[in-house]
Amino acid sequence: MTTNGQPIKSGIFIMPFHPLNKPLAQCYDEDIELAIRAEALGFDEFWIGEHHTMKYETVVVPEVFIGRVLGETERIRLGPAPICVNLHHPAYVATRLAFLDHLSKGRLNLCFGPSGVISDYELYGLEPKQGGAMTVEAIDVILKLWSSDPPYEHNGQFWQFALKEHVNEESQIGFIHKPLQQPHPPILMPGISRNSYSLQVAGKYGFAPFSAALAAGNVLADNWETYARSALEAGRKPDRADWRVARAIFLADTTKEAVERVRTNSVGQNFQYIAGVLDASLGRDVLKRDLAMPNSDCDMDFWLSEQIIAGDVEYTLTRLLALIDECGPFGTLVLMGFDWDDKASWLRNLELFATELMPALNKAVTGANRG
Repeated sequence: MTTNGQPIKSGIFIMPFHPLNKPLAQCYDEDIELAIRAEALGFDEFWIGEHHTMKYETVVVPEVFIGRVLGETERIRLGPAPICVNLHHPAYVATRLAFLDHLSKGRLNLCFGPSGVISDYELYGLEPKQGGAMTVEAIDVILKLWSSDPPYEHNGQFWQFALKEHVNEESQIGFIHKPLQQPHPPILMPGISRNSYSLQVAGKYGFAPFSAALAAGNVLADNWETYARSALEAGRKPDRADWRVARAIFLADTTKEAVERVRTNSVGQNFQYIAGVLDASLGRDVLKRDLAMPNSDCDMDFWLSEQIIAGDVEYTLTRLLALIDECGPFGTLVLMGFDWDDKASWLRNLELFATELMPALNKAVTGANRG
């Protein structure tokens, strides 16, 4: 169980990742079907990434996707991961998310962070090194707008605005809507690297941590330590039950089948793609357990031993329990979703995860104190 005595919850996160030769409409239909199936299988939450200038990662406005899925689901919580708040005017983010929270009847989760795509920054004329500072300023604005009434005024480093002259109490003009969930929907921030800046911010603000699937096990442990230290320094008590950990898991009836599929299917293709993107920018260090590892060794064989868990239920359970031993307990295991290049095998993966792996995982950790 998690440290609050509750079973580990389950989620799905899609960036999403789709091949260039698949029509976009088909990609979106499959992602929508995945969300609907996730609810039917009992998943607790579903997350959608935001990317503006990438052909492989195809959702530009995750809130539109969420609005589409709301009408075909009843229970599952939905959230953008992250809202790239540095790319948008914070007042616009505040108003549209408050609207979506009401539209969802309180099923909205949030994740705030900067865009991680260099071409997004170029498109909007932004400086990548300012992404973190812009994110913090945007968060401050959004929280203030959600917790106060007009007049509104902000004079920051990156945004300046005011709404004072055209506030009319009688006609109720000049008021920004507040979310349905008070004081706001649950807010998370992503972590991927050692000593993560965004997780330091999350701890300070009392937001929840969301560790990316690219992080090695020891980096996950560092993610929690970074977050918890920041929370404690801010006078907050960190709760591991709030921690989401994403993993690339592919299940099949045998481990041999799962590994063979991952080496050639969209899981393997995605990791090769990400490694290539990293080679052209930050480098592969973000994927490594040991920073002294040569880039040539940070390959599919390594990923299958670290970030990717491919196997039958028994093997996958063993890997997950070892991960918990290393990084400590967490509240939600988030399954990474990839392109359905072979729909039958992906639906089998989903079924095994929900109906066999998660019950086995929760049974294995029941009553155990793993951190």
